[in-house]
Amino acid sequence: METPLVVGVDGSDPALTALDWAVDEAVRQGRPLRIVYASLWERYEGAVPPWSTDRPWGQALADTIIGQAAERARRRAPGLSLTTRVAAEDAAGALLGEGREAWAVVVGARGRSELGDLLLGSVGLVVAARASCPVVVVRGDRQALEARHERILLGVGDHDVDAPSVAFAFREAAVRDAELDAVRTWRRPLHDPLDHPLLRGETGVYLAEEASETLDKVLAAGTREHPEARVRRSSVEGAAHRVLVERSAAADLLVLGARRRDGHVGFQLGRVAHRALHHARCPVAVVPQPAPAVTEGDER
Repeated sequence: METPLVVGVDGSDPALTALDWAVDEAVRQGRPLRIVYASLWERYEGAVPPWSTDRPWGQALADTIIGQAAERARRRAPGLSLTTRVAAEDAAGALLGEGREAWAVVVGARGRSELGDLLLGSVGLVVAARASCPVVVVRGDRQALEARHERILLGVGDHDVDAPSVAFAFREAAVRDAELDAVRTWRRPLHDPLDHPLLRGETGVYLAEEASETLDKVLAAGTREHPEARVRRSSVEGAAHRVLVERSAAADLLVLGARRRDGHVGFQLGRVAHRALHHARCPVAVVPQPAPAVTEGDER
């Protein structure tokens, strides 16, 4: 059986938006959907004696939220294979645990208990940073949520040749019959390195060509596997976190890689992913991938 797509719910509007997106994605990918609600009601209200006929308020709330979520999913996709779980732990811990045997985990941009002015809830940030599977944080306007742009945006980093994030983006573009917009950014140094003959006077040209070559290498395997893919290669001058947030306004999904760094627990989200998770105008998929040790100051 296919590994499931997991979505976390808590009864909030952002979680319901994430649920709808997850239902559509499960249908697209041909995968079962698993709906998870995390509740610590037993810790605070105590376990119910087996002879009691009364349900604690926390248990009743959990049953209501998970039941309504399942019913909403069934109405949206009647034939979808669906399971539910009420987890007796905190939300981030529950979703990280589910992610060990999931194809991907989907969360809303904010939860029921988050402050209204937060751009991204703590649960989404923790799960995106630490999960062992891809994590999609659902955000953006109706056009993006309903996949009307027909475009997948891929941010290409320094070490993304044969990276899972690239394969993920190609697969998304294929199942949606969407264009893949692969973007590699470059930045001109403050001062031209006058001692380098290739860069003297033509720094921008050299860096643009280098970025274009990187795109070709990164996309080679994906284009071989998906020869029908409509791929748009973009070498853009500017800061990656700004460029990708701006271009996300015309995308249905932004895909980024998250590299595991030696000496750290979980994934350390760099400036690009952190900015995207807070400000992107479409859902953001953070895909874990191995990478060589990074140097100090690497933004990815």
